[in-house]
Amino acid sequence: MLEKATWRTEWTHGVIATGIGVLLLAMGGCAGEAPKPGSTIPPDQVRSHADKAFEKLKQEEKNRAVDSGVVPY
Repeated sequence: MLEKATWRTEWTHGVIATGIGVLLLAMGGCAGEAPKPGSTIPPDQVRSHADKAFEKLKQEEKNRAVDSGVVPY
């Protein structure tokens, strides 16, 4: 009879431990950040912004070269 009670107690502890583990995993999954949506900027707009930034850098380089007396390439 004692063996039966011991088995039942061990089984109960196993079920409780499994339940707690599942609960912790579920809480961790729900607490995580939601995935961020992808970029909605079209590639043409990105290219346009990059071209403008490049032109601005070229202009700044020209201005720096004129101020320092060095001929730009």
